[in-house]
Amino acid sequence: MLPKLRSQAQAEKGFTLIELLVVILIIGILAAIAIPSFLNQKGKANDANAKAVVRTAQTAEETYFTDNQNYAPTAAQLAVIEPTLSAALPATPTNVPHSLTVVSASLTGFVVSVTSGSITPVTYKITNVSGIVTRSCTPASTGGCNSTSSW
Repeated sequence: MLPKLRSQAQAEKGFTLIELLVVILIIGILAAIAIPSFLNQKGKANDANAKAVVRTAQTAEETYFTDNQNYAPTAAQLAVIEPTLSAALPATPTNVPHSLTVVSASLTGFVVSVTSGSITPVTYKITNVSGIVTRSCTPASTGGCNSTSSW
């Protein structure tokens, strides 16, 4: 009986400590490469969402102008026209990824801005002055903002 147990014990193969440590090291290296890449994707999503919100605000401003012959002076008035903007209002607790602001509004134009909730916050602005629309962002060369401060 004893020789049979010894032969079974010798026949069993397993991983050595060195082999296990090498596998753990490889997994650690792969995680060190992948985790920053995934974190960067979240920032890009926040920037894209902020751009979508400011574009939606631009459309809501134009809709408000069609009805009232002047531009909406507050973000809350834009949220009445486009309910999806209510999540981006500064006083709303759900505005973690971005914050919508109507910087200025008059009879001839408006400026709306949204600050993204990225690791490096980027402020996206759409300006309409007498029908000439420009898109700007700050700080330059961060997030979705290119080196000329436009997007």
